[in-house]
Amino acid sequence: MKNLEKNSEKLTNWIGTPSSIIVHTILFIGIFSLKLFGFTIDNILLVLTTAVSLEAIYLAIFIQMSVNRTTKSLTGVEKDIDNIQIGVREITEDQDEEEEDEDEMIKEIKGIEKRLIKLHEAIVEINKHNAK
Repeated sequence: MKNLEKNSEKLTNWIGTPSSIIVHTILFIGIFSLKLFGFTIDNILLVLTTAVSLEAIYLAIFIQMSVNRTTKSLTGVEKDIDNIQIGVREITEDQDEEEEDEDEMIKEIKGIEKRLIKLHEAIVEINKHNAK
C-alpha cells in the first residue's frame, strides 16, 4: 500500500510538468497515426475518446489525492498556529504581570523616596537645632 501511495504521489507530481506534456502529445499523435495502420477515423476517435475519458477519471482521482494531502498538511499548520497563539497569549500575560510588578515596585520606591526626603529634612532640622 505504501508503494502504491508513493507511486501515485510521484505520478501526481509528474503530471503538469513539461515532460508530461511531451508524453501526452506523443500519445495523441500516436493515436491519430493509427490511420496509417488502416484504422478508420471512427475507430481512432473511439480509442481517443476512451483514452481521454479514462485519463480524466484518473486525473480527478489524482487531484482529489492532492487535495487530501494538502488538507492534512493545512490541518498540521493550523495546529501549529493554535500552539503559537497560545504561546503568544501566555507571553503577553506574563508581560502584563511583569508590568504590574514593575508598577508596584515604582510605587514602593516613590514611597521610600518620600520617607527619605522627610528623614533628610528631619536630619537638617536636627543639625540646625544642634548648631544653635
